[in-house]
Amino acid sequence: MTSQAPAIQPLLELMARLRDPRTGCPWDRAQDFRSIAPYTIEEAYEVADAVEQDDPAALRDELGDLLFQVAFHARMAEEAGSFDFGDVVSAVVAKMRRRHPHVFADAVVTSVEQQTTAWEAHKAAERDAKAGDSVASRMDRITPGLPALVRARKLQKRAARVGFDWDAIDGVFDKVAEELDELRAELHTDPDPERVAAELGDLLFSCVNLARHAGVDAEAALRGANRRFERRFRAMEQSFSERGQSLEQAEPAAMDAAWEAVKSLESKG
Repeated sequence: MTSQAPAIQPLLELMARLRDPRTGCPWDRAQDFRSIAPYTIEEAYEVADAVEQDDPAALRDELGDLLFQVAFHARMAEEAGSFDFGDVVSAVVAKMRRRHPHVFADAVVTSVEQQTTAWEAHKAAERDAKAGDSVASRMDRITPGLPALVRARKLQKRAARVGFDWDAIDGVFDKVAEELDELRAELHTDPDPERVAAELGDLLFSCVNLARHAGVDAEAALRGANRRFERRFRAMEQSFSERGQSLEQAEPAAMDAAWEAVKSLESKG
């Protein structure tokens, strides 16, 4: 393990060198907050993937890439005279101290559930303070740029805190079935693309609600489904390749049979 105290300085110096107007990297110098933001999001997802893969070496590397993104944004802000990396650190430390009064002050919290409730109360108070004289909404500060499944879950959780929620999961199952029927009816008439998209969106929103009531993160569940589909599809391709065939040459029934065979092998092993 390396010493952690001075470890950030080389990164900040590297970032300053990359952004140097005369001797820096042309690509790095050309970037701004908007152009870098997609890379920041991508790196956050790669951190999540390393966690899900239980790969410590990859996690170390991906955390470094994400930290580089933080340094990049901070450097651009420093150049603009807004704030620097030290301000970022100070702000988050102050916020975490404020939201953990049971650790840094005299408040008492004895369970995870109590801490979750207290955490949300602190955030709500901060939202109210920022709202000033305007009317604060429970929906405030749920970032529009979040992945849609993540944002849907956050919107639902905010609504649930004031009792706007299903009492039991059976009601959510019924809602999913209702939305599916509405989508089917729209598609079986003279479908209007906008109405189809709206009905499909309602169905997906209900599925996120179902995942939430089942205690499942819908975004993580979908990533898992993506991985399973890719793994099975690759195995199906391989099975046809070993027989000297391509998927383009295969009949749909043959692909279905190969797909089921792959799934069967997975379930056995």
